[in-house]
Amino acid sequence: MSNNQRRTQIGVIGSGSFGTAVSNLLSFNTEVLLYSRQDDLVDSINEAHFHPGFNLKLSPKVRATSDLQEVAERCTLIFPIIPSDSFRSVIQNLSPFLKPYHLLIHGTKGFDLHNLNEDDLQAGKITRNSVRTMSEVILEESSVVRVGCLSGPNLAQEIMEGQPTATVVGSKYDEVINAGKRVLSSKHFQVFGTYEILGAELAGALKNIIAIGSGVLGGLGMGKNIQALLITRGLMEMIYFGKALGTSPKPFVGTAGIGDLVCTATSMNSRNYSFGYRLGQGESKSEILASMPEIAEGVRTLKIAKHLADHLKLQVPITQMLYRAVYENYDLKQAIEFLMRYPYYVDVDFI
Repeated sequence: MSNNQRRTQIGVIGSGSFGTAVSNLLSFNTEVLLYSRQDDLVDSINEAHFHPGFNLKLSPKVRATSDLQEVAERCTLIFPIIPSDSFRSVIQNLSPFLKPYHLLIHGTKGFDLHNLNEDDLQAGKITRNSVRTMSEVILEESSVVRVGCLSGPNLAQEIMEGQPTATVVGSKYDEVINAGKRVLSSKHFQVFGTYEILGAELAGALKNIIAIGSGVLGGLGMGKNIQALLITRGLMEMIYFGKALGTSPKPFVGTAGIGDLVCTATSMNSRNYSFGYRLGQGESKSEILASMPEIAEGVRTLKIAKHLADHLKLQVPITQMLYRAVYENYDLKQAIEFLMRYPYYVDVDFI
């Protein structure tokens, strides 16, 4: 196989809703190799160009495989789009086949816990060094140097329906940003770039927490006024986290920040909003998670962010109260009353 043949095929690792949607997007511009662990799904995609899990017709330019080595050997540019809690193990399995020439742009919006178990987390032993973004995991576990992230308002269902949207490719490398723009841009999909990859990754993960809170309000039957307040104050908390972890407010007020936040925190197509909505309707956390076909990343991110905020001594009342509501069964209406009485002294304090 020539180098040119290798470069004309783009890899996607993960056949969930977002990975599948990205595969179809990429197929406007290139041949796509989609990795799935499910052999029956691989057969369905290759034989019928159909994803039965989402009742979705896929482009004939999307081919599936269950072989990670094949993805690495055929594709220079790879998009890992897998849940955060299994991200490190998948990269570890992929790593033996990766070379420094590979470019990886992940689409996972969550955190990895490094050398920290659940008991340690509950005991408050978390530090910044315990938390990794997905790009940091890639750099730790592989020989890849040029990494990026895919962030922005990317509801998979809307992308599958061909509705117009935009995304942000974050990377320290022009080559990664330009590669992402080249293969993703279409008449339905606008791609922006940013060098502030840490901010883009933090925004993508943290907004899921606020989306859960917004969903709770919807489930309780509350209106747009308080939803707007929660989204606005939630954006402040995201920025506080970002500043504490070493990034500027800039990524949070762009497409990857406020754009993704508004989208995720107002739509039932968002798994995190839907989780919060059902919580507000009276279902328990365990009931909701057991019946959801895909992970709501914000539930796990909420636990990590709460304990990290305690360690960093951050004033993030929305995160704190949501944690109590989700993990300690605190009364939702009392939580909202607490937030309404919380003594915010200024409206905007990060500029």
